[in-house]
Amino acid sequence: MSVVEERCTVLTQEVFEELARHAIRADEAVRLEFVNGKLGVKAVPDGDHGRIIEWLTRLCMQADPTLWLYPEQGLRIETYRKGNARPDGALAPSGTFVGQGEWASADGVLMVVEVTSNDADTDRRDRVEKPRAYAETGIPVYLLIDRDAGEVKVHSQPDGVRYEQVVTVPFGKTVELPGPVGIELDTAPLTAWAR
Repeated sequence: MSVVEERCTVLTQEVFEELARHAIRADEAVRLEFVNGKLGVKAVPDGDHGRIIEWLTRLCMQADPTLWLYPEQGLRIETYRKGNARPDGALAPSGTFVGQGEWASADGVLMVVEVTSNDADTDRRDRVEKPRAYAETGIPVYLLIDRDAGEVKVHSQPDGVRYEQVVTVPFGKTVELPGPVGIELDTAPLTAWAR
């Protein structure tokens, strides 16, 4: 274990939040997260990544105008270990995060969305650590748009440890985002924004 890894394992949530505030002021290209007791750096989104979030936001608004897909909203996650994640999108009723600041409670979040980025941590972060952390937090649905694999994974039915159901479909197919989201998602447009 390196000195950096060792120090990161004893990092508290409060120290992380202060570090993240300073990092964002110093360099807008840096997005820090604290998931599964580890400090992580999230890649800044590219144009296709942004287009996917735009597309998904429109679909969510059409399905239920009382909901909003909040991009990059910082969330406090995990019940066992305190953590902080900045999902690409957090679907919640409009006004859910008013007055909560940069790192908000995940209460009221119906779905979190991650779109894979071209960085070395994507596999560990988006495919392993975040599903577990979001399930521990009790977020009902985790949608992973995996541009590298050309597929969508819908995680649902969190049991406090993991998501009990995971449905995987290739880009181009339709998949149901289960309740409380309740949206049928035609993934065909994603083929234009995959790598």
